[in-house]
Amino acid sequence: MHGFLDTAGECLDIECALPWVAELLAEGSGGELRQGEASNTSVRVSVEAGGQAFRTDGWEVLTRGAWRRSGEVVVEDACTAGFDLHVRCTRERAEFTYRWRPPLRDRAAAWLLRSRFHLLARAVLTQYPPLWWAGTRGRAPLHASACIAGVSTPLVTAPSGIGRSTLIFAELESGGQATGDNLVVGDGTTVWGLAEPLRVEGGEGRPMPHGRRETAMRGRVDALIPNSLVLLERTPADQPSLLPCTSVMAGRSLVTSTYMAGELRRYWAFAATLSAGTGLGPAHPPVTDVASTFAARLPCFSLSLGRRSGAHLSELLGSLEAVA
Repeated sequence: MHGFLDTAGECLDIECALPWVAELLAEGSGGELRQGEASNTSVRVSVEAGGQAFRTDGWEVLTRGAWRRSGEVVVEDACTAGFDLHVRCTRERAEFTYRWRPPLRDRAAAWLLRSRFHLLARAVLTQYPPLWWAGTRGRAPLHASACIAGVSTPLVTAPSGIGRSTLIFAELESGGQATGDNLVVGDGTTVWGLAEPLRVEGGEGRPMPHGRRETAMRGRVDALIPNSLVLLERTPADQPSLLPCTSVMAGRSLVTSTYMAGELRRYWAFAATLSAGTGLGPAHPPVTDVASTFAARLPCFSLSLGRRSGAHLSELLGSLEAVA
């Protein structure tokens, strides 16, 4: 398989010699993986058929299971997903080469815990690479979604399990658009979404943890410039309510939601290892700075979903004038 994918503000060139991995990647792209080549790729991902280890003779030990030499990095069993990784960067793009070499425990987990393995493999192969390369441009990963809800464009954040995906799905079903389900990268003005399926109750695709299923995401856009920041909460009240909140509260919520997100649990070590080995990108993504910039420049609101479902952002926000 040879294709390309626009995600997280980057264009991935993906080449895969293992058919079962190619199927996994196509499924995880939410239907946006396109066959062929693109001229503007910034990240190359190659999954090789060979199962031999990358040669690291004479390389410097970076940390346990990782080595570096002249700006290149090799990582064994990256993020415990079963793939060894070799990274090499030029000024124009980053090149990630993977080989499937799982330890016995990871091979067993891949078969016994299928939904967990699918999410982890997708993250390591096609999500973490563009997130890390975006960091070399001063952008940071955030656990949030931006959507077009009526005439408003809110950046919506919430801890996992509160109902953000369901809220975004409702807007899409009503003709809205969104950057994605769970993750974006942002610079304080613009957010770029990650291409992936929606995971919601009532989906028709692959079963996922917490009783959800995947479904294709209609109406995804690569990037949006939000005009408000909305924090979701679940309270005992019957009806939803939308109230202004401080920028300090909003910025803190965006940061804490990002660090609590299971989708990024293994990302921080992944990014730190590549930064240490290549000398590129920040030692730590500027999550707090980017979140604070969004919160300082945007009107901030707290949205209580209440016990009854059916809240629509477009109805609650009303109009752009109402949130300006």
